Amino acid sequence: MLDAPLSTYSSRMNTLVILNARILTLAGRNEPRRGSELADLGVIERGWIRIRDGYIKTVRSGQPSDTDTQGDTVIDARGRLVMPAFIDCHTHACWAGERYGEFEARLAGADYLKILEQGGGIMATVRAVRQASRSELTDALLTRLDRMNSLGTTVAEVKSGYGLTTDDELKMLDAIRAADSCTDMMIQPTFLGAHAVDRDNPDFIEKTINETLPAAAESYPGIACDAYCEQGAWSLDQTRRLFEAAQGHGLPLRVHADQFHSLGATRMAIEMGARSVDHLEATTPVELEMLARSDTFGVALPVSGFQIDDRYAPARALVDAGGLLAIATNYNPGSAPSPSMPFTIALAARKLRLTAAEAITACTWNAACVLGFQHVVGSLEPGKRADLQLLDCTDARELAYEIALPGPLLTFTNGLVTQQRGDYRAGLTIAPEFVPSDHGSNRAT
Repeated sequence: MLDAPLSTYSSRMNTLVILNARILTLAGRNEPRRGSELADLGVIERGWIRIRDGYIKTVRSGQPSDTDTQGDTVIDARGRLVMPAFIDCHTHACWAGERYGEFEARLAGADYLKILEQGGGIMATVRAVRQASRSELTDALLTRLDRMNSLGTTVAEVKSGYGLTTDDELKMLDAIRAADSCTDMMIQPTFLGAHAVDRDNPDFIEKTINETLPAAAESYPGIACDAYCEQGAWSLDQTRRLFEAAQGHGLPLRVHADQFHSLGATRMAIEMGARSVDHLEATTPVELEMLARSDTFGVALPVSGFQIDDRYAPARALVDAGGLLAIATNYNPGSAPSPSMPFTIALAARKLRLTAAEAITACTWNAACVLGFQHVVGSLEPGKRADLQLLDCTDARELAYEIALPGPLLTFTNGLVTQQRGDYRAGLTIAPEFVPSDHGSNRAT
């Protein structure tokens, strides 16, 4: 008889078996998926998975033998979906303060870029972050990571960009690293010192390129360098200078481009071999075709369109042209205040015109490829990290059909049950020798 929630047990201390599951493996490829490949979820109609020591050991169709489950923790999925956990490849989840007043101003008709030009928006969060300590930023980030994890996300990219001085950008990156050490989730930091332009610092551009960027590259070798290329933020020429300097430090490139205006950043990013171009709401057909022919990902962020102006990236056209696509929440305090990948998938279906299968691939396997994690996560295959989720449905299309789903029944992060929705105990047995642990939440102790 089970006398404690499943989340109070550590599956890394014994083998865990999930049986009678409809499994979306996303297996079968070692490279990003394009075009029609996004619709292939690698479905096992009825199968089982064995997890041990934080890794997937077995994924098979049919039923395990008695020997396969002897002495194990067994979860009967009862035909429900088991799929890879979500990978959120674009977030700004490390911040301080709030932007409620700005939200009300925009409801009254204020323009997003005009608020930024007047020192609000991103700069309001910058002022709050500068006043916050590293530990305060870490604690706030851990709270948001818990929210993401409860909705099925186990891997997240988190950007700096709300410091805009060398010390404050490094403070943010240190806070992100500290949060990574306190959770079983995988967190990838990104340097976004070019998130906005600090009008109070006349030497801001030069200091960012010549001082802050080198400091970030020294403290975090190989970290991706991002920039927000937009009217009122970084110009195309300024972004190019930053990226040339970043390449000199051996850093990969990502860019916020074409959110409101097409300034040429997409073309420049492709020519410079950037890892991704994110936003794309204002991308021209010519640049979209260039992107489709390249090895640079387009990362669509539909929550931003929902929150700001109801404009969305031409993701359907990018997929049909054979381009690389990922989707992400863009979780931040201003333009995308949502940690929910299920909501992002629902928007992707309605606003980006993606099928459920395409959207799932875009925020699991392809998102893993954006972050360079595809050899570790993104599919359910032997040898991969046990990052997966048990959903309360049997058809993958429900993820796109229902709006703002509450999250999976169980989230497994690195082999641990880190989130449990409700009192999910039906069909579950615990071997007598199974040892309880104190991993009751997403945070390490």
